[in-house]
Amino acid sequence: MIGARIRQLRTERGLTLAQLAAATGVSSGLISQVERDLADPSLETLRKIAKVLDLPLFSLFQEPDGEAVAVVRRGGRMVVRSPAGGISYTRVSPGHGRLEVLEGHLLPGGSSAAEPWTHPSEECVLVLRGRLVVEVAGAEHLLEAGDSCYFDSALPHRYLNPGDEPADFLIAATPPSY
Repeated sequence: MIGARIRQLRTERGLTLAQLAAATGVSSGLISQVERDLADPSLETLRKIAKVLDLPLFSLFQEPDGEAVAVVRRGGRMVVRSPAGGISYTRVSPGHGRLEVLEGHLLPGGSSAAEPWTHPSEECVLVLRGRLVVEVAGAEHLLEAGDSCYFDSALPHRYLNPGDEPADFLIAATPPSY
């Protein structure tokens, strides 16, 4: 699914596979494997591809507009993992519309990104289990289970797990622009 979407977007922009690879700093072989759904790209690789394609990250997973009511079954959710940061996101929302809801899982000592980053959205995070530091514009906000934090995603931000147990949390972002 994601590979075909990347290939479609790349060709719509008139980019060759080699040009996309060079612009992202990712090998042509990996891009080729991703486009043929033979390899699962990391979150960092997807961010690089989305940046070159000038798109929000999760638009790579966007599905055509659906029905007025969409049911997303637990077993049918889309998952994105970043082994380097120990984070995974599961899309709870259907992948179309003006609201994106993600379930995050962050390992102890992990972070959502090596450096804070920005995207044009508003974001609200709710901690379900564990502890989570929400770093926004250089300020750190420690959240525990039941705590939430709202912020403008245009400010540099990231999530960190300072605890010794995994942190589970929900993120609502509007418009979708990860």
